[in-house]
Amino acid sequence: MVFASCWTKAQDTVIVKEAFTSYFSYQLHEPLYIVYNLYKGGGDCSRKSVQFKTGNLPYSATSVDYKASGYDKGHLCNAEDKAYDCSLDAQTFFYYNCVPQTPRMNRGIWKTWETTIREESQQDSLKIICGSIFGNKKMGLDSIGVPDACWKIVISLSTGKVTHCMLFPNDLSNSYEKIDVEELKRKLNYNLIY
Repeated sequence: MVFASCWTKAQDTVIVKEAFTSYFSYQLHEPLYIVYNLYKGGGDCSRKSVQFKTGNLPYSATSVDYKASGYDKGHLCNAEDKAYDCSLDAQTFFYYNCVPQTPRMNRGIWKTWETTIREESQQDSLKIICGSIFGNKKMGLDSIGVPDACWKIVISLSTGKVTHCMLFPNDLSNSYEKIDVEELKRKLNYNLIY
């Protein structure tokens, strides 16, 4: 996969929540990436009336940006991962924790890997770092960034070793590729700190 961008993305603010930390770009109106720990993820919190919110964050994406776009509001820190505590689960429903994802990716291979990693968290404490690679695609009233791809790094906190590093094209292919962390970092047009 080749990704190109006309500008370098900048992290403008860091949002620290109990559930995750978001590295947010005002230019894109969404996070570049998020970081969170996961151990024995899963639960049964109800999400029937939950809606994404801005949290009064300047330059945040809004529901208007997603309306009729054809894209899902794709969680980076998965709500189900935090569903053992409904207040943590609710923290995942902010626009500083989501990016536009094709329904095919979000509900397909991305969800499959979220489930697999959550199952792995039953046996080991994990650090999850996931984010996006942005090119020039925009959508919505605020011209929010649409990722060309999303990525996910999983680190075992017991061994300190990377167990997964994957790149997911944000398209209809429902595919992913395993990638070396250093190779992934070279594809990003922002600094990755974790």
